[in-house]
Amino acid sequence: MLFLTLGYIIIQNIVGIIGANIIGAPAAVGVLAGSASLIGGHGTAIAWAPDIAALGIEGALEIGVACATIGLIIASLIGGPIAHNLIQRFHLKGEAKAKPVVGISFDQQDSESINHMNLMSVFLTLHLTIIGGWFLNIIATEADMKLPLFVTSLLTGIILSNTVPRILPKIQWPARSKALAIISDFSLSLFLVISLMSMQLWSISELAGTLMFILILQTIAAIFFIIFILFPSMGKDYQAAVLSSGFGGFALGATPTAIANMTAVTKAHGPAPLAFVILPLVAAFFVDITNSFIIKVAINL
Repeated sequence: MLFLTLGYIIIQNIVGIIGANIIGAPAAVGVLAGSASLIGGHGTAIAWAPDIAALGIEGALEIGVACATIGLIIASLIGGPIAHNLIQRFHLKGEAKAKPVVGISFDQQDSESINHMNLMSVFLTLHLTIIGGWFLNIIATEADMKLPLFVTSLLTGIILSNTVPRILPKIQWPARSKALAIISDFSLSLFLVISLMSMQLWSISELAGTLMFILILQTIAAIFFIIFILFPSMGKDYQAAVLSSGFGGFALGATPTAIANMTAVTKAHGPAPLAFVILPLVAAFFVDITNSFIIKVAINL
């Protein structure tokens, strides 16, 4: 799944650049309408917009956010039909004895409370992560590897979360805590609001046809990739069909869209626990960092 996703990220940027060339738009627009906004989502598109704007692309922020928004809509529409088609064509069935892995049972006792101590613990952890990411970004820049600050901060967070709890087991690391979830949701919403407030969508009205053409090409490419490459490579079984619906939501939208697609499929056809383990792992830990390197290469080319 990791290598398939890596291959698709490359394909997505190639399709975007080819689509831009067909229409006569700059190749950088194709990169924005590629993995920067689709697999990357709003956050990645906003982070890379200044670099692409520096290439002479006016309205780079608006282009990236528009593509990411339209991609989310398309992603939520294609995942279910793809899985339904594969399930019907190959007569697939879910695991009858498997239990759903999405959501928390109602009889589970909630023992975790949110107070000033665990909130301050989350803030301390976030500050340490950002500081570490800042220094790592300086090192990367000196090594001629210009990356958005969020990528090096994300990498620092992954390193800390996988080392500090092992080295210092007495420290209560805030990973997967309610306090972190609240601050995460608030920070993401604030980030998007601040970014969207400065958008000027009317400045890209002349590119509306170009963007729709590229996004149609991206949708066709995603469907063909899922049906003829991803599904056979994952074993042509029910889990592969559920993963196909999730990949459709993830390739053009975001991880929550992928989970929503897979949840809808499993509710209709039966649970697929392994799919809910594989896709979030790939989407959370692999794609953002790899995507940034590929976007950088695409921009340089």
